[in-house]
Amino acid sequence: MPRRRGGRAPESLHWRLLVTLVIVGAGLFATGNPLIACAITIALSAALTIGSNLKNRALGEPLLFSDLAVLGAFVRYPGFYLAPVPPAVRVLALGGVVALAVTIACGSTTRMSPHLLGLALMVTAAPLLAIPILSPRLMRRPNVVTDFRRHGLRLTLLVYAFRWRRERRPMIAAPLPQNLSADLVIVVQCESFTDPTTLREDAQTLPSLARARTAAWQRGRLMVSGFGAYTMRTEYGVLFGQGEPALGFRRYDPFLTARRDASHALSAKLSGRGYGCVFLHPHDLRFYARDNLMPAIGFGRMVGSEACAPSATATGPYVSDAAVGAAVREIVTLSTGKTFIYAVTMENHGPWQRGRMGISSGGFEGYLSHLRHSDALLEDLIMMLSASGRSAVLAFFGDHRPSIPGVVEPGGDRHTPYVLMRFDAGGSVTTSRQADLTPAELHHAILDCAA
Repeated sequence: MPRRRGGRAPESLHWRLLVTLVIVGAGLFATGNPLIACAITIALSAALTIGSNLKNRALGEPLLFSDLAVLGAFVRYPGFYLAPVPPAVRVLALGGVVALAVTIACGSTTRMSPHLLGLALMVTAAPLLAIPILSPRLMRRPNVVTDFRRHGLRLTLLVYAFRWRRERRPMIAAPLPQNLSADLVIVVQCESFTDPTTLREDAQTLPSLARARTAAWQRGRLMVSGFGAYTMRTEYGVLFGQGEPALGFRRYDPFLTARRDASHALSAKLSGRGYGCVFLHPHDLRFYARDNLMPAIGFGRMVGSEACAPSATATGPYVSDAAVGAAVREIVTLSTGKTFIYAVTMENHGPWQRGRMGISSGGFEGYLSHLRHSDALLEDLIMMLSASGRSAVLAFFGDHRPSIPGVVEPGGDRHTPYVLMRFDAGGSVTTSRQADLTPAELHHAILDCAA
């Protein structure tokens, strides 16, 4: 495809114009007022551009079609998403929404001619816009940063949404090991957990992580794709064992279509081998529709924040890692047969502000204080399994690195640490090797370790 200076394809200008005409036509059809239709188009374009720029600055990715899936979560927990947005932008956005709503309410007309003109614009431009969307040659493979730079935000959103809906690649399941001998399989997905020395040279090494690496059956770097967010990408890879190349355009939020992959899940495989499967997440289980997804993929029990007692180490708005560890210990103590526990922590979720105990936890130092609690959780789990008298597997990993403006920003390495440990019934730890893995490869390593 011919290129112009700056790397943009000349055709993309035409497609962006068609997108604009469709939006103007829709606004004119709805309101009958050309000025309001233009105002809607400008406001929508500004909102998308500003939102995409803010997201790109914090997470290293522009807006994606899959970001619409978090609208419900945004309404319930706006602090999750508004924290990186400057206060001035929040006020401006709110004022713009109110002003636009008042303008639409007061300026709409019932005259038929402008409504029909808007309909004609949509009917004319939409089929032409369908050409790049339906073209099998345009954006054939997911590469959102390159496509965004080359074709612009709005066309990339539309084409990626269409490609995602059409994605039907077959998923090939790897065979299960013949003998899964571990009595306990515990997987801990630790929020924003990473080795602080990879973020800042003067940071101190986490002592429990260092000891676990020495004793691990396997340890190394977990090559996660997200930065500062997108927990569900890492979680999906570890749970389902499907790499992002196999997912295609589903990779940006694989939880949206995860039910079709239910038979691939660790919980489905282990429940079929007689394991009781427990999913533990000390927060709203409706996030990413986990309340519906996890039972569908083999988890017989769901545990939320109600099972996590308050902890003296809590210094933020979320359930502490110590409380999560206590909940895991209780599940293990009460279990009588083979048990699989998948636990997700929340304490180290940003923003890092003043905690409930009155301890200042802003910025990088606040992040480190929570990170040390995560490291203590790892030590507690190792001690518990060593003394349990049961054969066990422990996988402990970070879902992504933190996004801390001015300290930890996108653009560099994204990997987090993982340790995979195997205990025999006497509490001895089996050591093995070092290997860098993707989340999907960690899924298969967990099964191999349990064999």
